Amino acid sequence: MTTHAPRPHLEDALSPRRVLASEPVYRGRIWDVRSDTFELAPGSEPLHRDFIDHPGAVAILPMDQDGKVLLLRQYRHPVGMDLWEIPAGLLDVDGESNLDAAARELAEEADLVASEWHVLADFFNSPGSSSEAIRIYLARGLAEIPHHERHERTHEESEIVFAWVDLDEAVGAVLQGRLHNPSAVVGILAAHAARRSGFAELRSGDAPWPAHPAQR
Repeated sequence: MTTHAPRPHLEDALSPRRVLASEPVYRGRIWDVRSDTFELAPGSEPLHRDFIDHPGAVAILPMDQDGKVLLLRQYRHPVGMDLWEIPAGLLDVDGESNLDAAARELAEEADLVASEWHVLADFFNSPGSSSEAIRIYLARGLAEIPHHERHERTHEESEIVFAWVDLDEAVGAVLQGRLHNPSAVVGILAAHAARRSGFAELRSGDAPWPAHPAQR
């Protein structure tokens, strides 16, 4: 009989390495590019890596009482496409909690407030080249913001188009390759998986986020 070694615990883990040098090589309006020199093991040959030093972001999948989710269509210049997405934004306000940032983005991009918040998923958008960490929330108990209190959207956001979509239809669009925004894809599939337990396994909206590079 073949014996197998015990499988390691299925959880990403912090793995500190000795950083020999770290310096910004480009400073941008939203994110910088940093160049690090580090050792994989003590005394090993130093490695050099350039990466995007990003503040991180939050995204929100709004779900109404009928189980439909809100998607918004927005132009994205780097890929030259109108993408169906979910409300999202940067963690770029000093002192603002992750959950407060999500509530702000939901109000600014979707004209909504929510009374129920849960974490759907945390992920790194491109961990080989960026420190960007994204948290996706499920927002329920929705109410519309009065028209006179709504945020004035400008630039690309001024073209936003909204659509309430059945969750199963959104899942089909992902699996058929019709949706490409990573937060939308992850959020839709995570919500579909979480629905099987009635969303009972989700973390609370104020759950800590120790994997975020700036929140360790």
